[in-house]
Amino acid sequence: MIGLFKWGERNHPALDTGGLGSVTVALPIVHGCGVPAPCVGVIVDRGGRTRRSAAGSRIALAEGERAYCFHPGPYAADLLPFAAAPEIGLRLSFSADCPDPRVAQQRFDLFLASEADGRLELADLAAAIEAAVQRELAQGNLELPPCTTLDEWNAFRAGFNQLLYTRFGVTVEDCVPVDLGAANDYARILLARAAAVPASAPVAAAALAADPAPPPETLDAGADARALRRLFLELPCLMCGLRLAVLPPGQQLFRQHQSLLQRLDQVSLSVNTMPALELAAPNQPLAHDQQLRRAQHSRRAAAALDEAWALLARLEGADDARLPALFDEADRIIANLEHDCAARRIALPESEPA
Repeated sequence: MIGLFKWGERNHPALDTGGLGSVTVALPIVHGCGVPAPCVGVIVDRGGRTRRSAAGSRIALAEGERAYCFHPGPYAADLLPFAAAPEIGLRLSFSADCPDPRVAQQRFDLFLASEADGRLELADLAAAIEAAVQRELAQGNLELPPCTTLDEWNAFRAGFNQLLYTRFGVTVEDCVPVDLGAANDYARILLARAAAVPASAPVAAAALAADPAPPPETLDAGADARALRRLFLELPCLMCGLRLAVLPPGQQLFRQHQSLLQRLDQVSLSVNTMPALELAAPNQPLAHDQQLRRAQHSRRAAAALDEAWALLARLEGADDARLPALFDEADRIIANLEHDCAARRIALPESEPA
């Protein structure tokens, strides 16, 4: 019996943890693997619900489930807050595992369930964080002016910390400004941007070269599926966060708040019944250009979802005077979600332009 027991132990699947905790944040883990210390296991069922498995335990997966193993960190990354100024940087230190006992599903677990596709590399996570920060700065939701004062820096850090926790589920341990001029060759960056756009293209088209999410020119069914998966898994959690917003006394904001929740619920229902990318109707294939149009609307809906998470971060701790403006912004974001999800559903006639 002892020999059989030892044989069973030796035949458990081995987990290659090379780079985990340094260049890799999370990696897939199979049934029967043990969760190495100090990592955390996250099991995702078919519906996107997650549960955690402690270090040292063995992963047991039911049919249709998948699992990840992530190292809590800390991790370090250099960010470019302004795409047009690569010499200005932020040196970030963050951790991935700071569980919130108030919620049933941790935000980082949701991030793994909805956005991780295989291994989650630190470089990919840092790029996503950088894109989110650049978007918020470009829209004026975060402010980092030249010669930033201490009060301005503290205000930026508060918004920055909340954005990263709400959007990615990571906790900022430290963030300091750094000069990256020696590490980033601005001339090479400009040449790379110019090479991405034909010389005969107008100036407006050249400006799109710096867009972190340009419209796809070729059909990418995988990107469409990933966008729909994000909408399917994240919209219910987004609604829960919005539902918990603290409102000042008064009926106007209450009615607006309820209307926003009802509209988000309708968007979520639309996503849950979204047609397949390649079908106009059962057993009726959809034209290629129509599939491309659908994929573009999926991408735009996912971009609106990113804006919604950023807005939810700004709602945390917002004073009563800012709430009307934030609710108006929520109305715009939800309108974009409604439009793109509705456009993703329809199949236009071939004679009608996409």
